[in-house]
This record gives sequence, structure tokens and C-alpha cells, in this order.
Amino acid sequence: MSDLKQQFAQAQTDVTSLAERPDNATLLKLYAFYKQATDGDVGGDKPGMFDLVAKKKYEAWEKIKGLSADDAMKGYIAEVERLLNED
Repeated sequence: MSDLKQQFAQAQTDVTSLAERPDNATLLKLYAFYKQATDGDVGGDKPGMFDLVAKKKYEAWEKIKGLSADDAMKGYIAEVERLLNED
């Protein structure tokens, strides 16, 4: 396993140990970075206007379309480190 993948896996573990739940904007950013790193570009139909949570997640992921998996992992790791340093 590469060093970046190990750091990404550690960040996934670390995010669960945060003292406080991050705000929704931060959660959407983490979701988007995670999905881009693990699944690549967003695909499928955009959720309808009545499924607000799914729509927001889709839009957050769509904003980083084209970002490489490595860069998405780096973004996720940086965001988790920022949250850990706030505690």
C-alpha cells in the first residue's frame, strides 16, 4: 500500500474520533473528496429536488469532477488534519 493510501486510510479513521461533528459544508467537502478518491468522477442522474441531501452530495462531488484520485486523497487528508488541529 502506498504512503498516500495509508495516510488516506488513517484520515478516515481519524475523522471518526473528532470531538465535535463538523458543519454541513465541511461534511460535504469530505464526502466529495472521498467519493472522488474512491469512485472517480460523479456519474448517473442528478437527484431530484425533493431529495435535498442526495442533491447536495451530488453537487459537492460534481464540483471537483476531473480531480485525480491522488489529489482527492490529499484534499481529504488536509481537511481531516485541519479539523484535528481545531480540537
